[in-house]
Amino acid sequence: MTRRAVVTGASSGIGEAVVRALRASGWEVVGVARRAERLEALDAEVGSASFAADLTREGDVAALTEHLAASGDVHALVHVAGGARGTDRVEDGAAEDWQWMFEANVLSAQRLTAAILPLLRRAVAAGSGHADTVYVTSTAAQTAYPGGAGYNAAKAGESMLVHALRLELNGEPIRVVEIAPGMVRTEEFTLNRLGGDQEAADRLYEGVEQPLVAEDVADVVAYALNAPGHVNLDLVTMRPVAQSAQHLLARGPLRPRSTEA
Repeated sequence: MTRRAVVTGASSGIGEAVVRALRASGWEVVGVARRAERLEALDAEVGSASFAADLTREGDVAALTEHLAASGDVHALVHVAGGARGTDRVEDGAAEDWQWMFEANVLSAQRLTAAILPLLRRAVAAGSGHADTVYVTSTAAQTAYPGGAGYNAAKAGESMLVHALRLELNGEPIRVVEIAPGMVRTEEFTLNRLGGDQEAADRLYEGVEQPLVAEDVADVVAYALNAPGHVNLDLVTMRPVAQSAQHLLARGPLRPRSTEA
């Protein structure tokens, strides 16, 4: 059986890498993002089937759902879309930035999940055996840090949505997977968070040996979806070796302290 996945945030970064990884392992993929021209270029390259939508808009989610229902079964939802704005302290935080982060990370996840679940159940009833939901959150959901409160709160909210969903779906053959990456170097995430300041974005990664890249996260997503249907990866936390914890980042070459026995 050829399985079909819906992947959000597909126009760049982790979402785009997930589309590529799933296509490489035989999945049909519907990539979802706002930028139609980037989706079209990806479709032409890897054979995915795009649908342009802004997941903060109920009308766009309804149109996406109608398109999916009319075009075949949906066996997996991979929700990558989201983002961060700003690095303000709590006392200086811009309410509009916090509101955007909550919309982009939490409400979009809820809105899309509610819309897609009936389609996942339909696929199971048609004989797929099981269906999948995968959410790419962040280690920011697990540990607070100065200047990150808005993003911490948004990603923690999304993570709690995932935990609750897994409990609510108990007894149904629908896997609920959360993947929480630490430092990932992509072309847009940090740049967008810092308001387009390329020098500041580059400084974040300066001296860090091999931060994660989008393909690393996509490999884990593909593994989770391609694992036997009875295996659920509840939560995968992944970081580069240089990042031992949210606050502990090595800058410079990684090497042993001593070679003496």
